[in-house]
Amino acid sequence: MFVDQARVHVQAGGGGNGCISFRREKYVPKGGPDGGDGGHGGSVILEVDPHVRTLLDAREEPVHRAERGRPGSGNNRTGRDGGDLVVRVPPGTVVKDDEGRTLADLVAPGERWVAARGGRGGRGNARFATPTHQTPRRADPGEPGEERWLALELKRIADVGLVGPPNAGKSTLLARVTRARPRIADYPFTTLEPHLGIVELDPERRFVMADLPGLIAGAHQGKGLGLEFLRHIERTRVLLMVVDAGSPDPAGDLAMVTGELAEHSPGLRAKPRLVILSKADILPPEALAEAPRRAGLPDARPVSAHSGLGIPELLERLWASISVPEPAPGDDPPRT
Repeated sequence: MFVDQARVHVQAGGGGNGCISFRREKYVPKGGPDGGDGGHGGSVILEVDPHVRTLLDAREEPVHRAERGRPGSGNNRTGRDGGDLVVRVPPGTVVKDDEGRTLADLVAPGERWVAARGGRGGRGNARFATPTHQTPRRADPGEPGEERWLALELKRIADVGLVGPPNAGKSTLLARVTRARPRIADYPFTTLEPHLGIVELDPERRFVMADLPGLIAGAHQGKGLGLEFLRHIERTRVLLMVVDAGSPDPAGDLAMVTGELAEHSPGLRAKPRLVILSKADILPPEALAEAPRRAGLPDARPVSAHSGLGIPELLERLWASISVPEPAPGDDPPRT
């Protein structure tokens, strides 16, 4: 099951209490205070694990508690620290608080973020001894650990995002150029969740391609399945706009998809993109050259995932597009 949202409660361990103790030993008169400090509480840590694919585990077990620190004891013995609790999350996990503010963006494998910090252990009475106060009967309690609710959102990481209306041929294209096997059928919304595949041009050149559920008009308002998964293309380097060559209005389809992207996030408007006319094998060979102009998309390239028409050239253009360094904030996006 693909789960890309979860709400979790994290609770760090409290610190152990400090100890009040006085040394009582034969032949050692007036041994003085020897109460040890309490141990520190364990923290709750989110760690990126590339082998974790979804947030299913986080949703199924929403409460995460770290271990408390142990109290101190006599003979100046410090209590044992509580163990940290490591919660593994997939790459691309965004952490937000209840007010929607982004607290962490976890991308790199092995990257860690402390979600709740453990409490400090209390001081034992040995800490309070002074030349003028040699028998302190005071110790500090351990501090409580941090506790809060967090919202986790998964934004899949890909270099190229396939975007288009339902049944435009995105899944077929992904299956053609990668080893991914998304569901393919002749009715809309066969793709119910994002699919990732690795395109390998040669041993030195690889990139990740993501197929998203089709977009329909009003997707940014919750219609269809697009809104639920649009967050996954916010990380892509290049958008590949897939338009069905057999559609009655290819230019209108592209305008609709572009508008839905802009309504969801203005930043998507600035992403570099390529446009292709899929299912070009249904067109007569003599009409291929004029197909983009007749469709109202002069910059589009005819492509067929079934016959392989235009696939090698498309992959080379995609590689060239993702190889361009990302622009700094405020710069114009590269044109492809």
